Amino acid sequence: MKTHFFVLLLSLAFLSLQASPSPFFTSANRDAQNLISFKAALSNPSLLQNWLPNQNPCTFTGVECHETTNRVSSIGLADIPLTCDFHPVATFLLTLENLESLSLKSANISGSISFPPGSKCSSVLSYLDLSQNSLSGSVSGIATLRSCPALKSLNLSGNSIEFSVLEEKSSGLRGLSFELLDLSFNKIVGSNAVPFILSEGCNELKHLSLKGNKVSGDIDFSSCKNLQYLDVSENNFSSSVPSFGKCLALEHLDISANKFHGDLGHAIGGCAKLNLLNVTSNNFSGPIPVLPTASLQSLSLGGNLFVGDIPLHLMDACPGLVMLDLSSNNLTGSVPSSLGSCTSLETFDISTNNLTGELPVDTLLKMTSLKRLDLAYNAFGGGLPDSFSQHTSLQSLDLSSNSLFGSIPTGLCKGPSNNLKELYLQNNRFTGSVPDTLSNCSQLTALHLSFNYLTGTIPSSLGSLYELRDLNLWFNQLHGEIPPELMNIKALETLILDFNELTGVIPSGISNCTNLKWISLSNNRLSGEIPESIGKLRSLTILKLSNNSFYGRIPPGLGDCRSLIWLDLNSNFLNGTIPPELFKQSGRIAVNFIRGKRYVYLKNDKSEQCHGEGNLLEFAGIRLEQLIRISSNHPCNFSRVYGEYTRPTFNDNGSMIFLDLSYNMLSGSIPAAIGSMSFLYVLILGHNNLSGNIPQEIGKLTGLDILDLSNNRLEGIIPQSMTGLSLLSEIDMSNNHLTGMIPEGGQFVTFLNHSFLNNSDLCGIPLPPCRSASGSSSNSGHQKSHRRQASLAGSVAMGLLFSLFCIFGLLIVAVEMKKRKKKKDSALDVYIDSCSHSGTANTAWKLTGREALSISLTTFESKPLRKLTFADLIEATNGFHNDSLIGSGGFGDVYKAELKDGSIHAKLRISDVFDSMLLKEDPSLEMELLEHLKVACACIDDRPWKRPTMIQVMARFKEIQAGCGLDSQSTTATEDGGFSAVEMVEMSIKEGPELSKQ
Repeated sequence: MKTHFFVLLLSLAFLSLQASPSPFFTSANRDAQNLISFKAALSNPSLLQNWLPNQNPCTFTGVECHETTNRVSSIGLADIPLTCDFHPVATFLLTLENLESLSLKSANISGSISFPPGSKCSSVLSYLDLSQNSLSGSVSGIATLRSCPALKSLNLSGNSIEFSVLEEKSSGLRGLSFELLDLSFNKIVGSNAVPFILSEGCNELKHLSLKGNKVSGDIDFSSCKNLQYLDVSENNFSSSVPSFGKCLALEHLDISANKFHGDLGHAIGGCAKLNLLNVTSNNFSGPIPVLPTASLQSLSLGGNLFVGDIPLHLMDACPGLVMLDLSSNNLTGSVPSSLGSCTSLETFDISTNNLTGELPVDTLLKMTSLKRLDLAYNAFGGGLPDSFSQHTSLQSLDLSSNSLFGSIPTGLCKGPSNNLKELYLQNNRFTGSVPDTLSNCSQLTALHLSFNYLTGTIPSSLGSLYELRDLNLWFNQLHGEIPPELMNIKALETLILDFNELTGVIPSGISNCTNLKWISLSNNRLSGEIPESIGKLRSLTILKLSNNSFYGRIPPGLGDCRSLIWLDLNSNFLNGTIPPELFKQSGRIAVNFIRGKRYVYLKNDKSEQCHGEGNLLEFAGIRLEQLIRISSNHPCNFSRVYGEYTRPTFNDNGSMIFLDLSYNMLSGSIPAAIGSMSFLYVLILGHNNLSGNIPQEIGKLTGLDILDLSNNRLEGIIPQSMTGLSLLSEIDMSNNHLTGMIPEGGQFVTFLNHSFLNNSDLCGIPLPPCRSASGSSSNSGHQKSHRRQASLAGSVAMGLLFSLFCIFGLLIVAVEMKKRKKKKDSALDVYIDSCSHSGTANTAWKLTGREALSISLTTFESKPLRKLTFADLIEATNGFHNDSLIGSGGFGDVYKAELKDGSIHAKLRISDVFDSMLLKEDPSLEMELLEHLKVACACIDDRPWKRPTMIQVMARFKEIQAGCGLDSQSTTATEDGGFSAVEMVEMSIKEGPELSKQ
């Protein structure tokens, strides 16, 4: 009986629980409802599959709960592409009552930070990570998070948050007291951003990062007594380095990549606990100051203007110092032997200084923990001893661009315990052979021995270096064949063997190296056929086989190299036709695999013994002045030298950008498929046996800069479609069988007669006029050209009088130049000051400057001209930076000018027309000289009604003298006619080049 009664009591208790749910279960249900609502707001809710109704939220992916209350306490959904606006985050997640931590890093959250009115943020939320998303809006939006009273850690790095002028007048971030605030890599600009962010004070702040923005102005962190971590690197600070006061807690300080200057030692003298100091890439000068070294583990002083010897007081940091970077300064003297006491040092970089003396081998051997040693770009002498093999921990050794001599030691990787992965010995004076014992360096990934005086053959034993990615042996005196064993290295990415004396064939097993991206074998004595199997190298980006003795056909399979952007096969004995399959890769290039490789491009001078358009050379670790060694051993002088680092060319699909097949024995016609190469910059097909017509499709190559079809057997007319090649700056169609009239318009008005010589039936400007003949529609064009020439000649006599008057005007204006020099210098100073915090970045893998003979002085868009000052043009062209350069020629350089309103124009910067010293003294003279030249061109217009009167000319000279600039609406007209500034520009473009040819 008692048992039945006890069971009844339990049943009643259970029923009472069912009838009246406890607050415990009700709260848990609210958490679950919030999470389900958040899931419903996602673009792809299926990413959270187990977030289901009527389920315990503590079992949901990324959710953690308190053990006692069973309430949601932590949510971690990092690296899941949730894709939603910030609003559901604020509405459904931040309002979870017991939430302490929320991480949505890289979750594709967008929108601005704001908290919904009436909602209540979790009172215990202390950690919020929204980094690496697409959040926008302003910094002031952070202030809405003050409804989260316990919030101490906020990470918003890697978003698009901005700082506006309006925010400068607001109350800042009052009410928020962070311990950690990370706003790195956003779009925060301005000099008041830091005061705004610190408006609540920084007593509790321990970690602050503003890295990768464009913050400027003066900063003061002296009141941040508890600050442990500060990173303001990669901004636009240019002031004197601020004093950090009694920064007793500061452990990590990174102010690199700014323009700070001043007394560094005084500024951080009180930071006794500092273990990382990075001031790389600033403007600090003088001797290296005394620094607080007691706790230092990492010290980076590279990229400044420090001078003098390596100071002995740095040795005070040696007991705990792990990384020391003094690179890219002006340090002199030798390496102190006392540096050997830095036994904990793992990275030692003193590259790019003026250090001398023998290689400090004994000192370096005492650094027993060393993993990375960089002494490149100094003047160290002596040899490299076998004793370096004692550095069993050494992983990277860079001794490039010094004066080391002797042989490369055979015992460099003695013993099985060596860890050497990178060996850079290029640009020294090493002699002897490449040691076959380098195969003992079994972990080697990079071997650079270029630009030495090495002889002998390439050791076949290198084929056992299965981890090797870069093999660079160019510009030595190596002979023999390319070892087939190298084709066993499947990791190989670059094979650079140019400028040696190699013979034999390309090993057929090259297709085994499926990761090859850059093959450069030019200027050797290689022969045989180009292996068809190269087409299997889907990552191949650059293929240079020029100046060898290859024969046979161009493999059609090269069209399967989906990433090939640079193909140079010039100066071989290749025959057959140009395979149309070569161009089928166009539009399939999605990724450029070559990134961050230093290169130089040497443009040939086009002399008789100099074949090909130019030479692209891998140039890591080699001084530019060493290029003279190439020209001394090569029958080719270089007219221009370009240097940069390789970068992506296209964001999406692209095509080849450089194709040189010249100086071969190719026959047949030019394939029409070539028109699909929409990104092609350089096309060189000269000195072959090509025949047939020039395909109309060549007019589709809208990015073409340089075209050489000379010395072939091409016939027919020059396609009219080529007048649409607006960037074409250099053309050679000489020595063919072309007929008809040279197209008028486009860039053809800028080309000289040598570009079309020895085509017996080719006529028209710049060649003699075409013959007149009745009954032919084409001849009507010839007659028009002839009449034009006759009219032009008839106007020369009168035009000369006006021209002389214009020249006289130039002399008058020159007297006034110096009076206005100070005014223009001040305008230039204003520009330089306003741009001192801005940087430029290349956006394309291409030559640093576009090569050109000349280019039309015209606008990119059909917008009217406007008044511009010289300072305006400097700002629009980024100080006439190479990134803005479009073309270069006999009349100067043409720059792309992007004005403040977003419009784009072209600006001709005169170089050789006027005295270079005078231009240097007063750069704005170019602008005025151009305006006078336009008047002169107008004076000799072949349309008499368009010529200005003397009164108009004088009025225009007065405008120029007064600094009015160029105004599209102004004219120097009277009631009987006149010419506008726009017409003057059109006439100077249209008629100027033709007049110069008469």
